Amino acid sequence: MMPLIEIRMTVNGREYGGRVESRLTLADFLRNELNLTGTHLGCEHGVCGACTILVDGEAVRSCLLLAVQADGATLMTVEGLADGDELHPLQAAFQENHALQCGFCTPGFLMTAYALLRDNPNPSESEVRQGIGGNICRCTGYAPIIRAIQQTGTV
Repeated sequence: MMPLIEIRMTVNGREYGGRVESRLTLADFLRNELNLTGTHLGCEHGVCGACTILVDGEAVRSCLLLAVQADGATLMTVEGLADGDELHPLQAAFQENHALQCGFCTPGFLMTAYALLRDNPNPSESEVRQGIGGNICRCTGYAPIIRAIQQTGTV
């Protein structure tokens, strides 16, 4: 039995704490301990981008971080985008442009795009393609995702 480590973090504006094993991934902590299941696990190797969240404002793969590494950090997951029942403009643009089909990759794309648009509110198509290059979608062909991101502009 591994010793438990006390951690605290702010997720989507709320304070959370818990005792976790040192080997627990941040993605598993979010999904299983905090019940924030919007963060999806695909490859669990940091390749697909489905688990992308923001940690202290930076887009990161939560499957590659341990929960203990996020101790004291401020996190934003896909659940933090919407304001109650009102979709974030980026979410609305994904819906309007049919930028999702099965939806598995969508949370990671949304969080990656959020960080991209925060830093570059008017990206070119090339800049969007480069910005989302680490996220894999097997359904949409990327064109609707690119349109949705460019339509949104600043976040």
